[in-house]
Amino acid sequence: MFKKSLSIALTSLIAVSALTTFASADIKKGQKYYLKDCKKCHGNGTKGAAMMDQDEWADMFANDNEEIKAVHEDSEDAKAIKYFESKKFEKHAPHLKDFLYEYGADSGNVPACG
Repeated sequence: MFKKSLSIALTSLIAVSALTTFASADIKKGQKYYLKDCKKCHGNGTKGAAMMDQDEWADMFANDNEEIKAVHEDSEDAKAIKYFESKKFEKHAPHLKDFLYEYGADSGNVPACG
């Protein structure tokens, strides 16, 4: 009986872990999107992510990315405004958030390739 219960518990734990992994955003994708779409204005990934600490990055992407969109709309950069209003940004946002949060100024982490 104990072995069966243990087996069920371990199987459940593995299943939940797998689902969590699949559902989460991807830091490497975020870095790729940052380098493609943000580097021109904000510098390499190390510099860009260090612009804010982790809490500030979380706030920027809170409420459906409200703050990060507002900041870029205020920039009057037509290309940035177009990007932040696009479906492409909505797709990239979770990954960008995870990348910028992971390497935020107070994280102690540094991305491997800018």
